[in-house]
Amino acid sequence: MAADRSAAELERFFAERADHLLRTAVLLTGSREGGEDLLQTALERLLRRWRRFDGDPESYLRRTLCNLAIDGYRRAGRWRQREVLLRSGALLTQDAIGEVDLRDAVVRLMLQLPARQRAVLVLRYWEQLTDAETAEVLGCPEGTVKSAGSRGLTRLRELANDWNETAAMCGWNGKRS
Repeated sequence: MAADRSAAELERFFAERADHLLRTAVLLTGSREGGEDLLQTALERLLRRWRRFDGDPESYLRRTLCNLAIDGYRRAGRWRQREVLLRSGALLTQDAIGEVDLRDAVVRLMLQLPARQRAVLVLRYWEQLTDAETAEVLGCPEGTVKSAGSRGLTRLRELANDWNETAAMCGWNGKRS
């Protein structure tokens, strides 16, 4: 039987873990606004069950975030249009702006992946969960996590190569003027 949880306990939990959960949501959606909306929806679902909830709220929220992100992708129905990303020079720079550009480029590349592959990559490499933990969060077999991760990484490599080839054809040399 679940213990009756207080609102103060929820506030404490959220104060401690909100930033981390928001970063995960932003990575799943590709934008801060989308991440905030996704996290808010997940929190609403947790709130409805909070007093009777028996379990780890962070695991529940992480799984809910992934499921909502995957469902949102399915509703969209199609891959997002490809676009020319940032100059390949972002990979060569060592300054803070270059790091931001690189992170932006990675997020844009990840947005081109199917939602399940994106969720697996975020959970495995950002959240640093094991294959078994990722499978538990997503509610799928461990083999599905491994295959989705492998396909996602392969596709990211292909997208990054396409990006670099486009940059070379456009004559971008990575130097800022």
